[in-house]
Amino acid sequence: MNLQKYKVTGSIKLDKVATKEVQEDAKKKLKKVRRKLSDLQDTMYAEGKYGVLICLQGMDTSGKDSLIREVFKDINATGVEVHSFKVPTALELQHDFMWRHYIALPPKGKIGVFNRTHYENVLVTRVHPEYIFGENIPNVASLADLNDDFYHDRMERINDFENHLAKNGTIILKFFLNLSKDEQKRRLFRRLNIQEKNWKFSMADLKERKVWDKYMCCYQDLLNRTSKENAPWFVIPADDKPTARLILSKILLEELLKYNFKEPSLPAKVQAQVEEFKAQLKNE
Repeated sequence: MNLQKYKVTGSIKLDKVATKEVQEDAKKKLKKVRRKLSDLQDTMYAEGKYGVLICLQGMDTSGKDSLIREVFKDINATGVEVHSFKVPTALELQHDFMWRHYIALPPKGKIGVFNRTHYENVLVTRVHPEYIFGENIPNVASLADLNDDFYHDRMERINDFENHLAKNGTIILKFFLNLSKDEQKRRLFRRLNIQEKNWKFSMADLKERKVWDKYMCCYQDLLNRTSKENAPWFVIPADDKPTARLILSKILLEELLKYNFKEPSLPAKVQAQVEEFKAQLKNE
């Protein structure tokens, strides 16, 4: 599998990118990758030099929640932190638009997963610009102030933010789950038809479908402007969930292996006394 084909390295057009790919035995293959990721995270934790930030974006029903569950289930529970960002709270709106994301960053040794991310600030607010007024930003008085320049400037601030993190030991990998509108329709029907799935349905999902094309335009713009070598975007075909999970997990493994994490050695003084320590324990 050529994993680099999913990486955004130049200008892309989303309507030219496949939303469906099917890998044979994807569930079985995922189990093997999960075990390797678990071992890798243990070593990363022991080394203590890097943290990992996984950013997940995608339209409603693109499979973010189930992907998190299936990809990270074999990693030590204390080694993964998941944050799902909803509508900003009153406290969060009293700070700049990046604040709530900064305080949720993973410490060194751990994997942090943002389920919806700081990119909502140049995505949902661009489709629904009236939401910006809740931030009470100086010099933003009307919708006319929320033009392309405003959002492109925010993207530059995000690039600065991620560059700062990367230079200080955070490995950033960003994934857009590329779902087709037809597949979303099928999944929404499933939520309505299966009683135990009813709770997942929201009338807002139907509202957002009406501006699908605008969302795709905004996604395309942010992918092209914010995929950087130290914080790349990967576009994952999401119509087949098992394959999407496998592709993402393989990319994650491949990218993390580049860092050649190593467990630290015992200090020389302690190493010289190992046999003595063994003897003490044996003679207790």
